[in-house]
Amino acid sequence: MTRIVQIAPSIEPGSGVAGVAAALEREFRAAGVTVEGFTAADAGRTLDRPHRTALGLHLARAGNVIWFSTVGTRRAKRFLAERPDAVSITHNDVMAGDVYVNHGLLQAAMRARGNYAWRMVRNPVHLFTAVRDRIRYRGRTHRAVVALTGEEAGLLTEVYGRVRPPVTVIPNGVDTERFSPGDRSERTAVRQELGIAGETTVAVFIGHEFERKGLHLAIDALRMARGVVLLVVGGTPDMIRRAAGQARRGGVAGRVVFAGERSDPVPMLRASDVLVLPSAYEANALVVLEALACGVPVVSTRVGFAPDLVADGENGFLAERTSESIGARLSELDALDEAERDRWRARARSTGEQHSWREVAARYLELARSIERERTSGS
Repeated sequence: MTRIVQIAPSIEPGSGVAGVAAALEREFRAAGVTVEGFTAADAGRTLDRPHRTALGLHLARAGNVIWFSTVGTRRAKRFLAERPDAVSITHNDVMAGDVYVNHGLLQAAMRARGNYAWRMVRNPVHLFTAVRDRIRYRGRTHRAVVALTGEEAGLLTEVYGRVRPPVTVIPNGVDTERFSPGDRSERTAVRQELGIAGETTVAVFIGHEFERKGLHLAIDALRMARGVVLLVVGGTPDMIRRAAGQARRGGVAGRVVFAGERSDPVPMLRASDVLVLPSAYEANALVVLEALACGVPVVSTRVGFAPDLVADGENGFLAERTSESIGARLSELDALDEAERDRWRARARSTGEQHSWREVAARYLELARSIERERTSGS
């Protein structure tokens, strides 16, 4: 194989789509493949701008989606035309590339949250995205589509009725060296920085979409899980202010710690005892795999990759999307003694170790080779 081009809004180490593309890039290069990237910055748009309010962040993200889907598509096509030997893998927005990786279905996410019609029509970007992706999945834009889970592959046909490109399921992986259990001194240092007592059970919530990911349920669950502190990572100042208000009204403000946005989630995971994710919808929920690799059990709803990763009662719990169910599971973990917690941590880590990025990248390379063979045969 001569060359792979990855197209994404950004490609950089971390979580989310940018982190997935960066991990694949690293493994492709380790396999001896030449890799190039085409990002929004390469297309001429800067994404990294500070926003003080949720509205400002929302408008900026909406503008980025539309720009990269339109202007970015034209410029990506020119970039690819200069590299006719490359197999291209697109992550989000751009309407070009041999392979499209489905990192999430907007319409499925809106339906999972309720009031689907209102959520769609009140946001013109949602309507734009729905039309764009209908063209993407039912047309000839791509040669293949990657879904991150079998459930997500099923949702593609449920939402669009017919998907013209063949769909291959390739889950995300995890960097098991970076996402690994830390030592007690690191755990203690991070907790001291955050003002959390050393032996308190800490449930960490990581995400920037507080409503969809169910932060309000995690906060409410603390009324049942009385020995648990909730560490919230992510969110704008305005989002944090509203969540802090809910915690005050619920009488649990003293047990909710807002860490804000963090470029590296690893220290937050290593300082925690459990990841809590009461999400309404996830295409993959990479954070679940990252937590398990760090030896952190998970309490999650049945979304994304979680049902494939979480063995109920062994390395975490699959809970209903209610504060009562989440609170009951957190209470069970809080009641464990140290020896039992160590066994849970070991089982969590073992799960994470089974999903390395090297194995995932090998599956993408096999898909890329099949596309090369199609081109050679003229199909």
